[in-house]
Amino acid sequence: MSPLPPRMRPLSARRSAVLSVLDVGTSKIVCLIARLQPVEPSDMLRGRTHRCRILGIGHQRSRGIKGGAIVDMEAAEGAIRLAVDAAERMAGVQVQSVLVNMTGGRLGSQFFNAKIAVGGHAVSEDEVHRVLEACHASVAQSRNALHSLPTGFTLGSTGEIRDPRGLVGDELGAAMHVVSTDAVAARNLMLAVERCHLGVEAVVATPYASGLSALVDDEAELGTALIDIGGGTTSVGIFSGGNLTHCDAFAVGGRHVTMDLARGLNIPLADAERLKTLYGSCLVSASDERETIAITPVGEDADHAVHLPKSRLTAIIRPRVEEILELVRDRLKSAGFPAHSGRRIVLTGGACQLAGLPEAAKRIVSGQVRIGRPLGIQGLPESAKGPGFSAAVGLLVYPQVAGIEHFRPIGSKASREPSNDNYLSRVGRWLKESF
Repeated sequence: MSPLPPRMRPLSARRSAVLSVLDVGTSKIVCLIARLQPVEPSDMLRGRTHRCRILGIGHQRSRGIKGGAIVDMEAAEGAIRLAVDAAERMAGVQVQSVLVNMTGGRLGSQFFNAKIAVGGHAVSEDEVHRVLEACHASVAQSRNALHSLPTGFTLGSTGEIRDPRGLVGDELGAAMHVVSTDAVAARNLMLAVERCHLGVEAVVATPYASGLSALVDDEAELGTALIDIGGGTTSVGIFSGGNLTHCDAFAVGGRHVTMDLARGLNIPLADAERLKTLYGSCLVSASDERETIAITPVGEDADHAVHLPKSRLTAIIRPRVEEILELVRDRLKSAGFPAHSGRRIVLTGGACQLAGLPEAAKRIVSGQVRIGRPLGIQGLPESAKGPGFSAAVGLLVYPQVAGIEHFRPIGSKASREPSNDNYLSRVGRWLKESF
């Protein structure tokens, strides 16, 4: 097994491909198999070069995962195998490798800047690589870089340049955003996948994948905070200028609401999840005292059901939801995301479907709040069109934008190793990537 997450080669805009992805979450594991076909850019989703059509889907209740990290290798491997097998049977293909997402492992952001002299001539491809290499400072040994995203270039006093190649200037500057995770958490996730005899093509940060799926281009350009509330984790991605500019996560999510209900009402976890889904809300209603809900305490049978007012559920759910949103608010504030009524908040992830959560987010976090769902995907069943599948669908979008990342500096060990990169091999590689 490779000690570092592999780097995915960008998908050619002129080639079709069959892609398999694996969303490994705390509450569910989803495998999607899709065919990607080249398509003309759209006005709403300009960054996408391919149309995705789902061929197979499989999802299983997650096991052996807590807070987005593997805690039981055997249980996690078994759940992954079941999800992949269901998708393979539906699609009629055998999965060899997958893209997988990463939520645990204390996702974090680092920012680097560098400048080089270009001598007043037009900027070349090599000089772009040199300045990116210069600002790609080493990440701590305990951390693994998942994404290295150039966020902008400068030429002298001219800033906000997206592609400096061909422009003339004296000094070329670059800014880079590196998303990293704990090395041990990443290796355990990759090992769980590889034990299922699957290769790992790339590891993608969950808020980045969810943003690629649920945000339209104008939202990513103008500035939006995407909040992915999953079963065991809540992750935050800030998008601005069309780029991911900040990434964060903490291990509190919808599963904690379920645990609070199970403890507070003394009921089984399965019953608590059902009550949360059917009757749960984080908004107080005048009718809550009149409406009653039947519950069966742990160890009792249905003949000993107890009737409680619906307000009892809200009294347990609301504090935990407010805690999650207050943590999000504090993370956004520390990241420098401005707090005002005009900022855009997009909620996604399965737990964001709790009744009243958008209103609570607007009150606590402030801003314009909407629920984000997967966009621009064909063949998804109705059950998979909700916000709980945003990360899985975003993994299908990631290969279309992977080319903007910078991972192999010119001075790296890999680039200094001898290779058989002669004329014929270069022609063969061009033919393979282009047709």
